[in-house]
Amino acid sequence: MLGSHWLELIGFYAFVAFATWLDLGVLHKDDHEIGLKEAAWMSLGWVVVALVFSGYVWWHYGAEKWMEYISGYTLEKALSVDNIFVINMIFTFFGLRGGLQHRALAWGVIGAVTMRTILITVAAGLVERFDWVLPLFGAFLLFTSFKMLRGGEEGSIQESPVYKWLARVAPIYPGLDGNRILTRRDGRWMLTTLGVAIVIVETTDLVFAVDSIPAVIGVSQDPFIVLTSNIFAILGLRALYFLLAGIVHRFRYLKLGLSVVLAFIGVKMIGTLFHWHVKPATSLAIVLGVVLISILASLLVPERSQETPRTE
Repeated sequence: MLGSHWLELIGFYAFVAFATWLDLGVLHKDDHEIGLKEAAWMSLGWVVVALVFSGYVWWHYGAEKWMEYISGYTLEKALSVDNIFVINMIFTFFGLRGGLQHRALAWGVIGAVTMRTILITVAAGLVERFDWVLPLFGAFLLFTSFKMLRGGEEGSIQESPVYKWLARVAPIYPGLDGNRILTRRDGRWMLTTLGVAIVIVETTDLVFAVDSIPAVIGVSQDPFIVLTSNIFAILGLRALYFLLAGIVHRFRYLKLGLSVVLAFIGVKMIGTLFHWHVKPATSLAIVLGVVLISILASLLVPERSQETPRTE
């Protein structure tokens, strides 16, 4: 369990806290708009940091754990791309632009790190204690894969349960007050538009975590590997958003690729009932291969144009 990694986790979370302070308190304290060049360098920096940590995993735990880490990181990163579309829809609805988007994402990532630490600890504990949990997660991933493959229209923000609940129970100020989450109006504290957007982004990440955490646990049952790979992928979400938000719609085959990966991991987890074991190298090859092929196909295969019916 994670208790055996307590010293490593102290160092890991100290780095997460330092990186968050550096980002919010130094580099982006003025909430300036992040351009493509800056986003590309930020995204590359987070990938490099994650890969440097993977070197530590190889050195300390061996090649198999390294392959599990890379598989988990790749899977979570790919799932984050799918998440970007929903986050962009939230920001568009609330009219958040430039630096305010970065502020909302920063708070969203802080909440995501906290929530995922709790969820991964609980899920890993359940898998360790109960043999039936892993196949149950596998069945859930098969359902998620089918749901992702089937697709469907995204619901509007106004119709989301979280938005309706907030509008009913929380005093909301229908506007912005700088980069404040709360503002004091008419003698009482109210959520600003930015605050409402952050709450919905946090809730959206929680929904995505319910899908992604079982998937990464299907790649590795080591909670330390699952936790670190998941959080390193999440830490790079801000930069990835500003890099891909404008072109995420072009990755039209990524959802298909992710559904194939989730189905594979689901079958792999159910296979533990029959003592079926997939080597980490095989899992890594399938995860990396399918994700890469789906991205390349999205970029290289021409999109079919809608033919307009001819009128006689």
